Amino acid sequence: MTQGNVEEFIAHRARMFGLAYRLLGSAAEAEDVVQDAYLRWSAADRAQIGHPGAWLARVVTNLCINRLTSARVQRERYVGPWLPEPVFTQDGSLGPMESAEQRDAVSTAWLVLLERLTPTERAVYVLREAFGYGHRDVAGVLDLTEANCRQLYRRAVRRVAEPGPRFAPAVERQRQLVESFVTAAREGDLAGLERLLAEDVLWWSDGGGKVSAALRPIVGREKVLRFLAGIGPRFADGWEFTTAEVNGLPALVAYGVERLTVTSFELRDGVVTQAHVVLNPDKLGFAARQFSAMAAGSRPAAT
Repeated sequence: MTQGNVEEFIAHRARMFGLAYRLLGSAAEAEDVVQDAYLRWSAADRAQIGHPGAWLARVVTNLCINRLTSARVQRERYVGPWLPEPVFTQDGSLGPMESAEQRDAVSTAWLVLLERLTPTERAVYVLREAFGYGHRDVAGVLDLTEANCRQLYRRAVRRVAEPGPRFAPAVERQRQLVESFVTAAREGDLAGLERLLAEDVLWWSDGGGKVSAALRPIVGREKVLRFLAGIGPRFADGWEFTTAEVNGLPALVAYGVERLTVTSFELRDGVVTQAHVVLNPDKLGFAARQFSAMAAGSRPAAT
């Protein structure tokens, strides 16, 4: 492969990673898919590739569909709730986050909803919603008819529809609430946490059987507060709390020596309606590397 072909692939790499991540909900698997796409790109006859971006999108999408098909069985056997892997997004890892729509299309809540879809429905929906593909372009990527793609898209829209506002509140308001949550968590202030939780709040924990975590979602403010009071001592020794942009929105990050957890929030009317906590270390490798790089960048250079 020529240097020019390598550079051309690199120019599309970030977009392909963003596509794969939105389709899979896994940064580690998205990296694997992009590497597989690179191998196919390396072996392909460039003279037969008219539009590199479109060619790579087709390869990545179909690689992801294959993975999603096999992953369905694995996720059915998963211990406890399955949540997507968190990704820190202030470095542009998943593309620009300048609008509510862009943030919504990579949020943890959105990725959780996409688990309702079949692999092909998910591909159609992501290409339309997150990347602005027309039905004709989606049909070309998936080798389907345009009419079929329209039908799949309508079905996907119905399946992910939820009552209430679709987009999160203003980022600054969400940041203020998360910072208040961090302060209350750091100080063990249960009364402060109570003020931040909706009466019918849902608390999801993904430990994957690798670490201690609730095996079912905890429902209701009182139960969530009792749960937080119970686990509080585990986070009192050697843990630090901070906020960071995760999947397009401010989130709570707890970290210690070789330890990391990430909690994303859904808000409505100024309170937390859902929390998604990723504890499974297998799902935190990519985020841990990002967090280490962020921490290193914030430290002053050695003199």
